[in-house]
Amino acid sequence: MSEVKVTIRPNGPLRVEGTIQLADSEGNTWNLEGKPAVSLCRCGASANKPFCDGSHNKAGFQDDTKAPQQ
Repeated sequence: MSEVKVTIRPNGPLRVEGTIQLADSEGNTWNLEGKPAVSLCRCGASANKPFCDGSHNKAGFQDDTKAPQQ
């Protein structure tokens, strides 16, 4: 399995790079074959949940979470 990297985008989505399986609460999965990366909605305004459609821009979503400095 390839390495997966999740990046918290400033005022935007979670950017997931690498091969993943994405399932809903009932275990149904999305077909992500051939997609090297996906963006997952954090703002709740996307019309294409769980994926980001850029609605965070119009919704005024703001969050710039940073990892703690070690």
